[in-house]
Amino acid sequence: MSRGKGDGDQKKRLVTWIVVLGIICGCVYLYSRNSGTSALEYGSKSLRKLGSSYLGGDDDGDEASSKSGEEVQGDVTLKSIPVCDDRHSELIPCLDRNLIYQTRLKLDLSLMEHYERHCPVPERRFNCLIPPPPGYKVPIKWPKSRDEVWKVNIPHTHLANEKSDQNWMVVKGNKISFPGGGTHFHYGADKYIASIANMLNFSNNILNNEGRLRTVLDVGCGVASFGGYLLSSDIISMSLAPNDVHQNQIQFALERGIPAYLGVLGTKRLPYPSRSFEFAHCSRCRIDWLQRDGILLLELDRLLRPGGYFAYSSPEAYAQDEEDLRIWREMSALVERMCWKIAVKRNQTVIWVKPLTNDCYMEREPGTQPPLCKSDDDPDAVWGVPMKACITPYSDREYCILLLIFFEDFQY
Repeated sequence: MSRGKGDGDQKKRLVTWIVVLGIICGCVYLYSRNSGTSALEYGSKSLRKLGSSYLGGDDDGDEASSKSGEEVQGDVTLKSIPVCDDRHSELIPCLDRNLIYQTRLKLDLSLMEHYERHCPVPERRFNCLIPPPPGYKVPIKWPKSRDEVWKVNIPHTHLANEKSDQNWMVVKGNKISFPGGGTHFHYGADKYIASIANMLNFSNNILNNEGRLRTVLDVGCGVASFGGYLLSSDIISMSLAPNDVHQNQIQFALERGIPAYLGVLGTKRLPYPSRSFEFAHCSRCRIDWLQRDGILLLELDRLLRPGGYFAYSSPEAYAQDEEDLRIWREMSALVERMCWKIAVKRNQTVIWVKPLTNDCYMEREPGTQPPLCKSDDDPDAVWGVPMKACITPYSDREYCILLLIFFEDFQY
């Protein structure tokens, strides 16, 4: 008896929902008729208008409306955004070197200020859509895109000629292929990454160390093959390079589908909070780590998590000429004062490890440089914040978290 009653209630609820949905559909239909066009029709018309303006065709809409860039929809006036001309197809608004030349900004080139962000004043800003290159194709999908991209999407091949002996990239017909080489690892990023894991005694020569190492900052990344080959090891790498003479290197990285950022270690903090990365990497990145009391290394220190690594592959780590030996001695003394230790040094690569606790900082002699940052310094304040030549000690909360992580790893 109760079962039959329950079936009746279910039927009543079903009929009620059908009636409600019918009312809603009817209201939507009446609204679309009264407004003169549906949302789908408006979207299609807007896309046609944008496409015709870029291709130089005529719009199907009102001629006066097309000329003014405005279109009336009921009581609302819609404005379309014009497409920039082809001269600006690779414009990067706040990293526009032409703007720097034209405005004659007084920047210190030795500090790489000219590679940092300098946004134009409102009256000099472009209010248009950046057009794709002529003949642009839908990008090749990952993971195939790691190894090849359409040449027409990034029509710049000078890097292929300049770095041909280092296997950065090779032009093959209508595509650009990436063999995985780099300035320091001509025979492939995969072999180089495995060698680093082997140096650290990670199991199976896999750098993610059974899931303990997950985030990497690659400084001076080239076309980001190092970061691209880390993805298969479940590691996310942020590849960093400036808009310098190799101006298209980050463009290639992004076209390949590799996370990358156009920036530089200059005078401002990188736009990441403290303790963002477990591993930092510099392979022939041509950075003067000793300048300004080691401020660039101290920025890496801010970004590295407790126990994080810095892998450095450069002539200073192995060359025996007088200048390289001097740089190595001074760099070794600096990182020692920062409480970094050499985890391993082999062939052309040295890997330092950051301390897990504040103990070493507290045991330093008074007046040791670099100093600890002041207590009111916020290491997570980054946007437009100048770098600081100081060490950020761990807070009590971070120390407790570290103990928990260590205990869990030990139990595991």
